[in-house]
Amino acid sequence: MVRKLLGPVILAILTAGCTLAPALVGVREVVSFTPAPTPTNTPTPVSVSSVDLEPGEQIIINVYKKAAPSVVNIKTQVLQWDFFFGVYPEEGAGSGFVYDKEGHIVTNYHVVEGAQSIEVSFGEDLSVPAEVVGTDPLNDLAVLKVDVPPDKLVPVELGDSSTLQVGQWAIAIGNPFGRFERTLTVGVVSALNRTLELESGRIIRNLIQTDAAINPGNSGGPLLDSKGRVIGVNTAIVSPSRASAGVGFAIPVNVLKRVVPELIAYGRYRHPWLGVVGYTITPTLARRLNLPVDQGVLVAQVYRGSPAHKAGIRGAKDQVVIGSRIILVGGDIITAIDNTPIKGMDFLDAYLEDNTQVGQTVELSILRDGKPLKVKVVLEEEPQ
Repeated sequence: MVRKLLGPVILAILTAGCTLAPALVGVREVVSFTPAPTPTNTPTPVSVSSVDLEPGEQIIINVYKKAAPSVVNIKTQVLQWDFFFGVYPEEGAGSGFVYDKEGHIVTNYHVVEGAQSIEVSFGEDLSVPAEVVGTDPLNDLAVLKVDVPPDKLVPVELGDSSTLQVGQWAIAIGNPFGRFERTLTVGVVSALNRTLELESGRIIRNLIQTDAAINPGNSGGPLLDSKGRVIGVNTAIVSPSRASAGVGFAIPVNVLKRVVPELIAYGRYRHPWLGVVGYTITPTLARRLNLPVDQGVLVAQVYRGSPAHKAGIRGAKDQVVIGSRIILVGGDIITAIDNTPIKGMDFLDAYLEDNTQVGQTVELSILRDGKPLKVKVVLEEEPQ
């Protein structure tokens, strides 16, 4: 549940509730279909060519032809426990896409989380078991591996999410409700750099917001630009009904570019770690504490043995009470990292995640007792 959302709005991981039930909520299920009788006088068929299409239509058609063969349907089985019935299997569904010719499939972590068995479908004619190669829960990404004929593996083309603009087309292909394989929907990039807190408490940053229709079962499927290049991985929706309400979110492809190679190589993503906890400095906090700057991070705690501890960064040495809050004070103030001004704790976390890697040396600009210092820190892997 997203904090600060008013009313009965649900932030839904897209596979949540996407069990393979026999009917769709709010949609009448077609039990059988009888085609209309063939007319006696068969009309002359009308030839439809690209000349009859609007330019925008042809662009979307080209995107689908290029990207659809790369999109797969993912079905999972998770064993659940009930007091009365004991262990029973629960099925779920999601989407994914072919990453390379070696059989690696990219999807969301929450699609395969806890799954005892995973099946990947390449259209209606081929379904194969898959194994998990690596997962990154913090970025909600996972990589699977399948063994299929090479001609079935059509890798996607990866775009560049750093060049995205609000208003450009965003095209989603996936398997809504786990039943309608390779469904295409069209919208626009509605906003960039969104931050969401999921019901699990996990925070995902820098998300792409789109109004392209995304539903349960679309999780892990690609969000594409008008050239058919992947710009994001569909991951969540905000909706009062757990179905598309025009507010969907995708993980930027540049995160995928950074994370997926490590998942393939190491089975996990090694998140860079500094090892400090602090307060975001605001003008109000600066006035109340008589701080020398009105933005940055006031270090409250430094984890023992962390990179920051090894580099000599200092935490709080006293505390004050402001209203009903106890504030730990007297620690170093971080004002910049690699000469990039730090606006607050969230900004520092995002910078480390997006711009650094394990083993990299960063330079912190700090204030200690009012005096400016430069401190070099060698980042390490965040403890599990």
